[in-house]
Amino acid sequence: MRQHQLRAFIQVAESGTIRAAARQLHLSQSALTKALRELEEDVGTELLVRSYKGVEFTAAGRVLLTNARLALASLEKARDEIRTLQGGAGALVAAAVTPLLAMDVLPRVWQAFNTRQPDARLSLSEGFLAELIPGLTEGRLDFAIAIANPADLPHELMFEPLLEVSAVPAGRAGHPLAGATRWHDLQDAPWTLNLSPGSQSETLLEWLRASALPVPRHITRCTSPTLMTELMRRTDAIGFCPTRLLADPMYGTGMQAFTSLSPLPPPMQAGIIRLRAMPLGTSARLLAELFIRQLAP
Repeated sequence: MRQHQLRAFIQVAESGTIRAAARQLHLSQSALTKALRELEEDVGTELLVRSYKGVEFTAAGRVLLTNARLALASLEKARDEIRTLQGGAGALVAAAVTPLLAMDVLPRVWQAFNTRQPDARLSLSEGFLAELIPGLTEGRLDFAIAIANPADLPHELMFEPLLEVSAVPAGRAGHPLAGATRWHDLQDAPWTLNLSPGSQSETLLEWLRASALPVPRHITRCTSPTLMTELMRRTDAIGFCPTRLLADPMYGTGMQAFTSLSPLPPPMQAGIIRLRAMPLGTSARLLAELFIRQLAP
C-alpha cells in the first residue's frame, strides 16, 4: 500500500464521490480510479462499490479506512516531530477537553503551554465521549480529557484517571423544585439532558433504573452544553450538572444545585484518553502533563 493510494481512498470517503475526490486531489478521475483499483489488488478484496448515492464502502473498506487514517496521522505526527527537532515550525497538537475543565483549568494550561511552546499549533475542541472516540482511534486527536467509564472504551484506547466528578440535578436560582428531597418530586418536571452514549446524563438514567428510582418523563435531548445551560438558567428545565461547574462563580451564576435529594448518584471519573499504540509527541505530551499538574490533588 502506497501513501498516494491511501490518501485517495480517504479522500473518496470524505468527498462521497470519485469525481469530487479527484477534484480535491487535483487528479483525473481515471488516475484516481487506477489508484483505488491498485489498492484493492494489493489487499486482495473489494473495498468500495459505486451506487446512485455515490460511493459505499464494503466491510473490508471500512476496516481499511479507519487504519488508513491512523497510519497517515502517525506519519504526519512523525514529520511534525522531525521538523520541530530541526528548528522548524512547531507541531500540531489536537486535543479535546470536556466542558467541565473549560472554566478554570483550561485557561491556565493554555497560558502555560503557549509560554513553553510558542511555535506549536494548537487545535482544541469540546465534545462528549461518543463524539471523541472516532477522532482518537483514527489519530485525528492526540488525546482527550473526558468523563468516561474505562470499561466502555474500545481496547485500543487507554484511560488515565485524573479526578472524580460528582454531578447533581440543577436548575435556575429560585427554582420551585430546588428543595426537593425525593426523585419522585422531579419525575414530571421538564428536563434537558445529553443522552449520548457514555455521557453523565445517560449514566444518571441507568443509575435511576438500577436503583428502582423514577426516571424523568419529559426530557429534551440536547448535545450542546451551551444550550443546556441557557435552558437551565432561563427556564424551569432541570439539568444534570457537575458540582465543579456549579461552584464556578461565572458559570454557576443564576443556577443552583438540588442538593437536598437523596440518594445522589456516585461520582464518575474524568481522565486522559489516548491510543495505546501511539506515543504522544513532544508537544502533545507537554500539554497532557500540564493538565495533569493542574488536576493533581
